[in-house]
Amino acid sequence: MVQRRVMSMVKCALVVMVVASAVVLRAQESHIGDMVGKAKSGKRLYERYCLYCHGPYGDGTGQSAPYLDPKPRDFTKATFKCRSTPTGSLPLDSDLYDTISRGIHASGMPSWKPLTRQQRADLVAYIKTFSPRFHEEQPAAPVSIPPEPATSADGVKRGAEIFDNMNCWACHGRQGRGNGPSASKLTDSKGNPITPFDLTSGTRFKCGQSDRELFRDLVTGLDGTPMPSFSDALKPEQIWDLVHYIQTFRSGHKSQTSAETIEPKAEPKSE
Repeated sequence: MVQRRVMSMVKCALVVMVVASAVVLRAQESHIGDMVGKAKSGKRLYERYCLYCHGPYGDGTGQSAPYLDPKPRDFTKATFKCRSTPTGSLPLDSDLYDTISRGIHASGMPSWKPLTRQQRADLVAYIKTFSPRFHEEQPAAPVSIPPEPATSADGVKRGAEIFDNMNCWACHGRQGRGNGPSASKLTDSKGNPITPFDLTSGTRFKCGQSDRELFRDLVTGLDGTPMPSFSDALKPEQIWDLVHYIQTFRSGHKSQTSAETIEPKAEPKSE
C-alpha cells in the first residue's frame, strides 16, 4: 500500500517536471508563422546588437542608455508599447518580431530588417528569457479591428470633438505637436520623463503608419507610457473617427473642423 502511494507520488512529480520543462522550453522559443526562434542563437545576436542599449541583463541600462530619449525598453518587466494584445497583456511573439523588424519611430530603436527573418525570431526568443512572465503567463487574444469606414468630413469633425472630449490635446497639443499643457509633467512607468508623440512628425507613428495600426494602438494603449487604452471609453466607430482626425495632423490636410476652433471644456488638473 505504502509502495503504491510512493510510486503514485513519483509519477505525479515526474508529470509536473515534464510539464514545467515544456513550459520553460516554450518560453525559450519564439513562434512566428512557420519559424521557431531559439534563445541560444538569439543570445549571441543580442550581445552583438542590443546589449549596449538594453544592457546585459535586459533591464534597459546599457552603456548608451543615459544618452537616449526615450530610454531603452526594460525587458525584465515584459511591458511593451507595440502590441496587438489588450493593455496589461504580454505581447505575441509576432508583436516582438514586428517591433524588431520595424523599429520604433522617434526613438533610438532602429529597424533590424538587415538581419535575416530567422535571426529576428531568435532574438525574440532570447528577449523573452529576461522576464519570468513569459514562463508564467500566456498572451491574451489580439484585439479585434473592425473594417475601416470611408473617411468623411463629418467623421473627421466627430474625431476632432473626441480629441477634445478625451483630453488628447492636453498631452499632444491643440495642433498635435506633442506640446500640450501636461506634456512637461509626463513620465514613463519607471519614472523617466517622456515626451508625448508629435503627431505631425512625418508619415509614421511609434508602432506603424497605417490606419489599422493606429486604431490598434488606440485600443491597446502603449503600455509603459502615459498613453492609455481607449477600448472601454470609446466605441469602435468613434475610434475610427479619431483615427481619421489624427491623420489630418500628419498629412497637413485641414479638415472643416480643426483643433484650434474647439475650446477645451476644462484645463487639465495640475499635479
